[in-house]
Formats: sequence, structure tokens, C-alpha cells
Amino acid sequence: MSMLRELYQQIILDHNRSPKNFRAMEDPTRTVEAYNPLCGDHYTIYVKLDDGLIAEVSFKGAGCAISKASASLMSSAVKGRSQEEALGLFDRFHRLVTGEMDGEGQFEELGKLAAFGGVNEFPARVKCAILPWHALRSALTSEDQTVTTE
Repeated sequence: MSMLRELYQQIILDHNRSPKNFRAMEDPTRTVEAYNPLCGDHYTIYVKLDDGLIAEVSFKGAGCAISKASASLMSSAVKGRSQEEALGLFDRFHRLVTGEMDGEGQFEELGKLAAFGGVNEFPARVKCAILPWHALRSALTSEDQTVTTE
């Protein structure tokens, strides 16, 4: 189990150092600001929708390693999915980081996102991990342009 934990930590560190899709997007369909006043994480999430599918997701901003890695992995995980599929993934990820997910099969279906499985042991970090996901959900379900963890 410790080797798996080390692998998961390495995934988070890698995505913090070299985040995927870390750039502003030209002509996004939706843009949402995400802010965690508790620790200072602040991101802009850009989403481009095309005929009900998420054609592209990117982000800019700054924050802790967990929030940046979460945004990076999220942007890769939802690209090409339908809005409904992405919202379902949000739900599974939320259950993972809050410790509500049970069963090995549920972890496997999350792929690299399972790296956040230990976050629930650090309650203050749950908000860091879920912040970009709440911004994505807001972009997909409403016109709200700002999401905070308060």
C-alpha cells in the first residue's frame, strides 16, 4: 500500500510541477473564477463546449500543489466527455475526496484521479482538491462566474 501511496503522491507532484492545459483559452464558451479564501487558491477555469461535448478545458492561476494538480487532472479527464458524463465524474471525485467512496472498483474507474484518495485524511485539503471541480460544475450547469469554498 505504501508503494501505491508514493505513486499517487508522485502523480500529484508531477501535475503540480508540469500542469496539463495550464493556459488561458481564446473564445471559451464559459469562464468561471474559483477562489479558496482559506488558503489563497485562485483559478480561472475555461470551458469550450461543442454540441454538448466538452471540446476543451484549460485553467490559469495559482494555488497549492493539490489544487493545481486537481485542475490539471480534471482538465484532461473531462475533455471529450459529454456534460452529463463530466458531472457524473464530478460526483465520483467528490465522493472520493470526502471519503464517501468505497470499493476498489470505484477507485479504478477514476484512473489517475484516484491519486486524491488520501485527501480526505486532511479535511482542510478537501476544499483545495474540489475547488476546480466546483468551478467546472458551475461552468456546465449555470452562468455563475465565481465559485468560492465559503
